[in-house]
Amino acid sequence: MLSIDKAFGTSADSLVLRSRRMHILQSNIANAATPGYKARDIDFQTELRKIQRVGPMATSHESHRPVMGIPGDGAVLFRENTSPSLDGNTVELHREQVQFAENAVRYQTSLDFLNSKISGIKKAFKGE
Repeated sequence: MLSIDKAFGTSADSLVLRSRRMHILQSNIANAATPGYKARDIDFQTELRKIQRVGPMATSHESHRPVMGIPGDGAVLFRENTSPSLDGNTVELHREQVQFAENAVRYQTSLDFLNSKISGIKKAFKGE
């Protein structure tokens, strides 16, 4: 029998990480004028690889459920800026806006892909 985790693949994990990154980038944009604020971000590919490598834990019986990693519990990194400001703020607004827009498009793509998988599963249950 196909498990939900296998049916959705990395789409669900990707969606959670994209959402987490969206919040971090929003915070950077909101604090663009805050003296001393350090821009933050996550390394999406590294975090996704961590999720994919964690679990399933070895089980001793076929009825045991594997333990999987929790998406989005990785490290938040400070971003290096290319043009330092006098007040110590490392947010480069134009860069943050580009990163935010790119992440939003990728989030929507992940959501669309997940919705199409769910739609396919619904059709399979209905026998269409």
